Amino acid sequence: MKILNLIPAVLLAISLAIPQQLEKNLSVEDVINNLHRFAAEADGKSYFDLFSKDAVFMGTDASERWEITAFMKYAMDRFERGEGWKYKSKKRNVSYSDQGNIAWFDEILISEKYGEFRGTGVLKQEDGSWKIAQYNLLLPIPNDIFFEIAQHVREFNKQKEIRD
Repeated sequence: MKILNLIPAVLLAISLAIPQQLEKNLSVEDVINNLHRFAAEADGKSYFDLFSKDAVFMGTDASERWEITAFMKYAMDRFERGEGWKYKSKKRNVSYSDQGNIAWFDEILISEKYGEFRGTGVLKQEDGSWKIAQYNLLLPIPNDIFFEIAQHVREFNKQKEIRD
């Protein structure tokens, strides 16, 4: 009889645990979705509220590894002119650490202007909220044209070294 009395408590504990995991998924998904939404809307304050205090943003150019304050200076100038950037997520994968306080993701993004990109990032819990600690935007190169593109990049970098 005592075992039957435990069943409701066990079921309650299970039912409470499942929404918490779903909530983590929704929270991380919301942060990533809002990252793209606020960039498209040129809403700088909301955009940068999504990042951790020590975040790093890496752009498509090899020189673009920005501490969050440097990236903020660049992006806020654009946002204040009403110029954002639009990427729509086509497919996303999200994973969590065993402790559930770190999440990482990769996604395929579509830009009407430039085509397909890949975004990757890491989120962490900071002050009770998911914050983006690292974001990396890159242009994936199909294997069939990789060598040709790599040669162009190598030549570009040589010319840049000569100019510098």
